[in-house]
Amino acid sequence: MNDAAAALEQRIHAGIPLSRSVQFHIAELDGQSIRVAAPLAPNINVHGTGFAGSLYALGILTAWAMAAHLLQRAGLEAELVVASATIRYREPVTSDFECLCRAPATDAMAFIDRLRENGRSRIPLQVEIGTGPAAIIEALMHARAA
Repeated sequence: MNDAAAALEQRIHAGIPLSRSVQFHIAELDGQSIRVAAPLAPNINVHGTGFAGSLYALGILTAWAMAAHLLQRAGLEAELVVASATIRYREPVTSDFECLCRAPATDAMAFIDRLRENGRSRIPLQVEIGTGPAAIIEALMHARAA
């Protein structure tokens, strides 16, 4: 894990205690993507598969982390929230899993430029959860300059 990933993970664990319970861990982070790893055991349901609420929480944390990373790389401080999100569960998660979120360069640049110009901005992000993927989150992240 690089320094930016370690600092972001620490920030998330300090500010969002649930992240520790679901064992949110940034496995990879670069300028356009984040990969989060999570074990199945603390995120299990009565059927022995991934609990829907945990999958949703980990996916939203992944989207939030991606947007926060974009802001940090641009040297901007902003209040960052989820404006809206939907999830589609496609198949059960039966093992440790990953969440993957990509922010295409053009979307990331537009997000940052709008924030600088207007003091507010939004970026749509998609998070793939598990293999297949087993679930997909479509999240709209909203930033307001601090």
